[in-house]
Amino acid sequence: MSFRPLHDRVLVRRVEAEEKTAGGIIIPDTAKEKPQEGEVVAAGTGLKSDDGKITPLDVKAGDKILFGKWSGTEVKINGEDLLIMKESDILGIVG
Repeated sequence: MSFRPLHDRVLVRRVEAEEKTAGGIIIPDTAKEKPQEGEVVAAGTGLKSDDGKITPLDVKAGDKILFGKWSGTEVKINGEDLLIMKESDILGIVG
């Protein structure tokens, strides 16, 4: 990957949405909601405070996360659709 996020930003790959409901109904692409779960691809170094100290991020590459529905900015890097978001947009890490 030739991209490294800065400061408190993370690069996220969305997890693919389910093709079917629990009852077996196939959902067409136009009706699918974008998933709110993803995997951290890369993370910045941390947030810099006013006195110059860097607070490291709580997430790292490979973590599975949940984020808000409208979080992040969609970008295309190396032909892949990814999201760039601040660490504060992340709701939690899925264990």
